[in-house]
Amino acid sequence: MATHAKKKHVIMLIVDSLMDPPLQEAVTKGKVPALRFFMEHGRHFPNVVSSFPTMSVNIDSTLLTGTYADIHKLPGLVWFSEKEKRLINYGTHIKELTKLGLVNWMKDILYHLNNDHLSKDIKTIHEELADNGKTSASINAYVYRARTQHYLKLPKLLTFFTSLGNNRAIYGPKLFSYGALFRLNPLKRNNHFWQKYGFNDKFSARELIYLIQNNKLPAFTIVYFPDLDHSVHKRGPLDIKGIKKIDKQLQKVLNTYGSWDEALEENYWIVMGDSGQAPIDTVRKKALIDLKQVLHPYRIMKLKEGIKNDDQIVLGINERMAFVYSLNPKQLPLSTIAKTLQNDDRIDVIAWKERESISVISGAKAGELNFKANGEYTDKYGQSWSVMGDPGILDLTLKNNEILYDTYPDALSRLQSALTSHEGSYLVISAKPGFEFVGEGSPTHVGGASHGGLHKQDSLVPMIVTGTNSSPKHLRIMDLKDWILTLID
Repeated sequence: MATHAKKKHVIMLIVDSLMDPPLQEAVTKGKVPALRFFMEHGRHFPNVVSSFPTMSVNIDSTLLTGTYADIHKLPGLVWFSEKEKRLINYGTHIKELTKLGLVNWMKDILYHLNNDHLSKDIKTIHEELADNGKTSASINAYVYRARTQHYLKLPKLLTFFTSLGNNRAIYGPKLFSYGALFRLNPLKRNNHFWQKYGFNDKFSARELIYLIQNNKLPAFTIVYFPDLDHSVHKRGPLDIKGIKKIDKQLQKVLNTYGSWDEALEENYWIVMGDSGQAPIDTVRKKALIDLKQVLHPYRIMKLKEGIKNDDQIVLGINERMAFVYSLNPKQLPLSTIAKTLQNDDRIDVIAWKERESISVISGAKAGELNFKANGEYTDKYGQSWSVMGDPGILDLTLKNNEILYDTYPDALSRLQSALTSHEGSYLVISAKPGFEFVGEGSPTHVGGASHGGLHKQDSLVPMIVTGTNSSPKHLRIMDLKDWILTLID
């Protein structure tokens, strides 16, 4: 009688804002035994390219769908809906959220993000697996859409102050965990409001441990660990303290098995970051690019008031990146706004659609670049482009019909995707390292670190893979979905 080898599970651990330099330092100093174990028994890829803007909800959407935002249609953490005529914010700072309306924010993050905003024209990895009769799990990931109907259990504190109830369906994987709002482990721990209702590393680890201990691991499990992001924002990009904390949770997960080697034998492990973070200057006035001041000649929508008849501009600020919308492009062309923004040398990328092509200028250097898809130059990802003007604007090297990227990884595709991610007339701008954008109530990280931008400091993340010699087609988060599916029999 033939025997079949036990099928391995795929466990993907996303550590928010995990970067390679501090990871390497922590491993070298012996501070992170679990991460060191994974690295010594697996393959280490130091520079995987994230999506753009480098904000978690957009990155998660790219990871789960295998597409950039031009296809999955979830533009960023903050963006303006042309259809609804309102600014959508999935969660920045309480000041901004209060002005926009806390109920609107909760509806957007809890329901609209997955049910409505993420394009239904593309399948997530959870949907692909469900359609093939396979089970998957999502633990604390913001993007999770799948085929199984669930009802979130909103804490009484939230339902008391809002009109939201527990009767709205969401659709996630069969095994689904979303903080205190929907959990796998019936024991209530690490999920109180002072523990961010379970959106913390301890809760994520406990949920994964519950699946392992109860032999419930499905074909694919994704687990999101959010805490390092907060630590890096505060302490800067070389923070090791936060990495040591996440490692303690990973040790607990590995200790669930008879041995750490057994954990490797039974699973493929993928441990990776989602975005990097760039350092922010310690001098507040220098570090923060106040777009209200930069664009002071124009009338900018006030968050609390919404769109007024005489408003000209809406700002969608994603930390080190921003969407700048012209509400009447005939009266106020994007090129005019771009020239105003160019007066600030802290803004290194200013891009907008110009008919069929994309124009790019910079506040940091003179010149203009224009590009569009399908041309004579090909990049390392097999994408072809027509490029005119000054390639130095995006630090491109054009050589023998090849495009080489450096400062801005996969710059052309990522910019194009951001500029075709949703309806409206808008510019995409990105700040130089050291700086971030602010509006009315944006979060600030003076003396710490921030992300969102196109720069490689925001865009490159490490990935550790155990149990297989196969690799994604390209080292981009966009290419991981198809590769993961090949690991699942």
